[in-house]
Amino acid sequence: MPDKMLKFTNIEKQNPPKRGALTRRDDFNEIYSEYIHKKAAEQSSRCSQCGVPFCQIHCPLSNNIPDWLKLTAEGRLQEAYELAQSTNNMPEVCGRICPQDRLCEGNCVIEQSGHGTVTIGSVEKYITENAWDKGWIKPIKVKNEKKQSVGIIGAGPAGLACAEQLRKQGYQITIYDRYDRSGGLLIYGIPNFKLEKYVVERRTKILEASGIKFVQNFEVGKHSSLDQLREKHDAILIATGVYKAKETEISGSNLGNIFPAMDFLTASNRKGLGDKVELFDKGILNSEKKDVVIIGGGDTAMDCVRTSIRQNAKSVKCLYRRDRDNMPGSAREVINAEEEGVEFIWLSSPKEFLGTNKIESLIVNQIKLGDPDESGRKKPEIQKDSEFNLKADMVIKALGFDPENLPKLFKSEDLQITKLGTIKTDFDTMETNLQGVFAAGDIIRGASLVVWAIKDGRDAALSIDKYLKAKSLQKTKAA
Repeated sequence: MPDKMLKFTNIEKQNPPKRGALTRRDDFNEIYSEYIHKKAAEQSSRCSQCGVPFCQIHCPLSNNIPDWLKLTAEGRLQEAYELAQSTNNMPEVCGRICPQDRLCEGNCVIEQSGHGTVTIGSVEKYITENAWDKGWIKPIKVKNEKKQSVGIIGAGPAGLACAEQLRKQGYQITIYDRYDRSGGLLIYGIPNFKLEKYVVERRTKILEASGIKFVQNFEVGKHSSLDQLREKHDAILIATGVYKAKETEISGSNLGNIFPAMDFLTASNRKGLGDKVELFDKGILNSEKKDVVIIGGGDTAMDCVRTSIRQNAKSVKCLYRRDRDNMPGSAREVINAEEEGVEFIWLSSPKEFLGTNKIESLIVNQIKLGDPDESGRKKPEIQKDSEFNLKADMVIKALGFDPENLPKLFKSEDLQITKLGTIKTDFDTMETNLQGVFAAGDIIRGASLVVWAIKDGRDAALSIDKYLKAKSLQKTKAA
């Protein structure tokens, strides 16, 4: 083994510098500084170069992490980037927002042996930012232009990844999106302090320069039906994501100042992008000087609590029905939120919203964890006579997302869906019951991680390429 690796026994884990909590809560800038080259190489050298790399096994994209860590440690940064991007269409995004503590870093062998994980996400971010700075990331050069076209519905991570993979094969790609900017959740859902918008915008600009056509403010079912798009293109990918907020049957839910998480986050992100946001400007979707309560324990809830802090809320509390060890969100995000002044009320669940016209307070039940349910997690149970009252001027529900009724929305009632409302696809090909129509991302798996959406987009591209080649061959034989 080269002497540049296996340094974990004498070099300690060190993350990039993190801005102080009092400073960072006053703005929406990313909280982590960049590695300098020396530190990136040093931290990469801690990799133990395992024979069975659990970091790679637990990455949805099967990123070749040990090899690009070794290349970084050796100063071969262009090769490191090329290897990283060969399996990941957005390594600079995943390096920032992936829950590495649950995926690659959480399964690092030296972490398990007590030496502290290799800081994989920060190195991934470093080598990709270095590649952008050096001008190594360029538009796709298509060697063989094909006449066949693919229409992609949704400009989120699944749609963008599929578009890039198919464009490399020479297909004509058009992406249709209901919003005025491409990126989907990356633009309007995730706050700047985790993912600054220029990171997404420069990636979509590269794709546009590669010959991919973007059609914004386009609603399938309104501007064209799904069947009309099928007639226009040789294949279709549905990659809309899931945006409809899950609801809870809680008395008082119709009171004012109770909002779904995406309404709150979208208003904040639009304001950061310079848009005029009337509900924000009027103080309605703005948490300034309010006692804010967020319900939920996932990454979206973490985005909401940390956004509220930055909007200068009077207080920010997060209710979650399980304990810290059982919450679905990133543990790193919880730590960041606590540093910034968020109060977590574990083992608690809202029973009733109180107020005249607007929310004034909540009645909250205390919870205990009972026997495991069918998922293996301990089931929350309400403790008898445990109610307490919590003051609130604003409540944000971050309880997850459901699919919209796409057959009705797309005017394609024959498009089959599952009992959960997600699009039903063939497990192997990702093709729907409609010939030549494929689906990928959250719209087939339910609300999930960006890295899984990228994985789905890449897999869908392989199936679409195979389908179009077979279609082309049939035409050739018929002629």
